[in-house]
Amino acid sequence: MHVVLIVEVEGLKNREVFEKHLKKEGFTPITGEEFAYEGDTSTHLFSTRAFVLEVTEKGLKKSGFDACKIMFQVGENPMEAYVYNLEKESYEEVKL
Repeated sequence: MHVVLIVEVEGLKNREVFEKHLKKEGFTPITGEEFAYEGDTSTHLFSTRAFVLEVTEKGLKKSGFDACKIMFQVGENPMEAYVYNLEKESYEEVKL
């Protein structure tokens, strides 16, 4: 399945390091879009969710940042939106 990832990040210290990490993990920038990436997965939906959260968290930590929100879609399935909690060092689902 195709994965589309949108990242809204504030205060990113090193974009090159962040994008290099995402690329290493299979996400490439979408041409003409700011902080939008795509990739493919063959794993179960819940495994893919965990993978996306882990990959972006590691990339952000390597790069340094002030705040981050992400949302992504796996195939035809839009996933929850997440905000990174710096105090807890983990993503939290955004409740509507």
